[in-house]
Amino acid sequence: MLTRRFFLAAVAVALSACAGAPVAERAAEPAQAGEVRVLTLNLWHDKGDWPKRRAVIVEEVRRLKPDLIALQEVLQRPGLANQAEDLGQALGYRVGFVSVDPPAAERRYGNAILLAGAGSPVQEHKLEPLNDYRTAVHVFAGDDARRPGVDFYATHLHNERGGGAIRQRQIDSLLGFIDATARGGRTILAGDFNTDADAPELAALRARYADAFATAHPDLAGDAARASTLNPAYLPAQRIDHVFYDPHGFAVTEARIVLNQSRDGVWPSDHFGLFVRLRPLR
Repeated sequence: MLTRRFFLAAVAVALSACAGAPVAERAAEPAQAGEVRVLTLNLWHDKGDWPKRRAVIVEEVRRLKPDLIALQEVLQRPGLANQAEDLGQALGYRVGFVSVDPPAAERRYGNAILLAGAGSPVQEHKLEPLNDYRTAVHVFAGDDARRPGVDFYATHLHNERGGGAIRQRQIDSLLGFIDATARGGRTILAGDFNTDADAPELAALRARYADAFATAHPDLAGDAARASTLNPAYLPAQRIDHVFYDPHGFAVTEARIVLNQSRDGVWPSDHFGLFVRLRPLR
């Protein structure tokens, strides 16, 4: 008889295939002039076989070549280098890591942005309510001949299924942070929101920004199984990892689920990644 874990892993592979995800590894298309490539991924901290998971993540990021990466559940502890800094060093990205844990603490847990190219120093913000230990991080990816200026924000919201009121407070806090820090460039917000993009608590966010995956895949609205960013080998199918963008500044060229294949029985994370290509409109 199949074990439950084996069965769930088989289901995850089948669902990935149904969603149009390639079984074979797929190279990124050549970058278009001015386009911005974004990847968001919940790292699942040090669960499972991190060295093997790390190798899969590094290889896929090299293939996708994102300009901006949002990472959640980033961990550092004795015996484990800061995962974002480690990945950034391996991939040649600048890294901005934020945590509610004191900078001198041996164990720190938080969110990070990885940036290819020039950008501002990182700004961080603790989200309301402060006892939920949630943060947001911002960087302005500098305006240059290749890419327009982008205000990029990464976050990870409250995780309890019935915690919509808390997530709404965090969205209010996050939007205030954006208002105080955005430099007037095009805005992109990515991360693990721990809820559907059309959830009531995200209404204020949707009033300003568009959901990249839903824009690219209107046919998958409400189809959690085919659009899940949660790995069904570990979690019930649901799309909770999102990239929101300024619809006045960008058009979506592509949005797809990535990092959704196992290698030798090792999955990159208990989440899949979301990769989005955005074309500037102005």
